[in-house]
This record gives sequence, C-alpha cells and structure tokens, in this order.
Amino acid sequence: MRCKCRLFWFRLAAAIFFLGAGGPAALAAAESAYTNSIGVEFVLIPSGSFMMGADKNFEDASDDETPRHRVTISQPIYLGKYEVTQGEWVKVMGSNPSRFKGRSNPVENVSWDDAIEFIRRLNQKEGHSRYRLPTEAEWEYAARAGSTSVYSFGEDAGQLGLYAWYDGNSGRSTQPVGQKEPNAWGLYDIHGNVYEWVNDWYEENYYRSSPGTNHAWPSSGFLRVLRGGSWNSSTRDCRSAYRSSGTPGSRGGDLGFRLALSLE
Repeated sequence: MRCKCRLFWFRLAAAIFFLGAGGPAALAAAESAYTNSIGVEFVLIPSGSFMMGADKNFEDASDDETPRHRVTISQPIYLGKYEVTQGEWVKVMGSNPSRFKGRSNPVENVSWDDAIEFIRRLNQKEGHSRYRLPTEAEWEYAARAGSTSVYSFGEDAGQLGLYAWYDGNSGRSTQPVGQKEPNAWGLYDIHGNVYEWVNDWYEENYYRSSPGTNHAWPSSGFLRVLRGGSWNSSTRDCRSAYRSSGTPGSRGGDLGFRLALSLE
C-alpha cells in the first residue's frame, strides 16, 4: 500500500507540474503510454540519435537505403502501439475500405491521401492539430528501438515469424494487430502485416543528401514513402531499413499506417 500511495503522489505532483507548464497536451507528455478518445494506444518514443539506413556489407540492401548516416530525433513523440485498425478507422470515417475485414485487423486499402484525411478529421474531433504521420526518420528510429541489426530483434530472418506477419506465415491476408512479439520499445507489427505510410516524399538519393534531423524531406515529389513490409512481403522487405513507395493516391490490400502524436 505504501508503494501505491507513493506512486499516486508522484503522479499527482507530475500532473500539477505539467498542467502549469502547458495544459492537457503537456500532461500527456508525463506518461509513457497514452490512449486517445477512439481507443488508439500510443507509446512514448524518446528523443535521441541513431544510424539510419543499411550497411551493404551485412545485408541485402538497395542503393536507396545507403549510405548509412546518423540522424538526430530532436523531440520525443507518441507513436501508435499498433497499426491503425479497421475499428478505429470506422469511428472516424464511418465506413471500412479494407479488403480483409476484421475489426482488430489493420485498416488497409487506404492511400496516403486517405490517411491524411483520417488525421484531419481526428484532429478536428479532438480539437487540436497534433496527430500526423511519422517522418521516415522517426519511423525507422522507432522501429529499430536502439538496435543496429537487420531487424529490430537481430540478424536472423528465421526468427521473423515471431515478430511479423509476412509471406511465410500470413495465409495471404492481414491478421489482427498485436499477436506477435513487440520490438524493444513496445511497438507491435513494426515488421509486416501492412506497409505503413510515412510523411515524406520518396527520393531515391535521399540518404546521400538528407538532413541529419527528423524533419520530413524532400519538400516535394511524386511518390510517398512506405515502410515496414506487409503480409505479402519477403523477409528481405521486412527489414528495418527497407524502403518502398507509392503515389499519394495508391491503394492496396497491404497499405495502411500508424499514427504519430506530437507532444506540443
């Protein structure tokens, strides 16, 4: 009981401090996890730096994944614990576009433009503008969760089935989120299930000239970036460094997204 009381007073003191510092949005920053008004669960991703991209000496990497370079994530953010589900999508949008129906399955068959419209409506519903897609750098930083290996869990592709739905175990369909093991920062399905749209435009030579920060770059383009692999992907395409892309209007049964929530 003594420990519970101590925890209560600590949380109360934190609440008072953060309310004074910036209201409910700042209060949310005091918690390592957060659940929003439609039930989306978020994990707090700390700021830090990491080596983004692939090392061709150790993995079967494409040219657009190189060179490996250091990137700084300057601010902590919340990132969805799971990919956005069909149930969550329907609460905001009113209908379900997915090919593989299931309330707890990730929403798919949604374009980048569709994801942005979902975010616009969710921000409007909650009265702020903090929901967004993660940048590509934020996504890879969170996916790696401090690792430098081919996958968040290590080098062995034979272990992928413990963490991901991919072409070797998916049954040619999406599966309910959260059934596999999470990465070290508590994110589920970061490898596989559905590709995840991120905020950035795709640039083949991005890593040769990109800024060393978490900001989306470049500022214009034709294709948007997809990360993470899907139920239809090989082990190679589920690697932490793997990059794919599509036009902002592209839809498919393997295209979904994960929400980011800014602390400010």
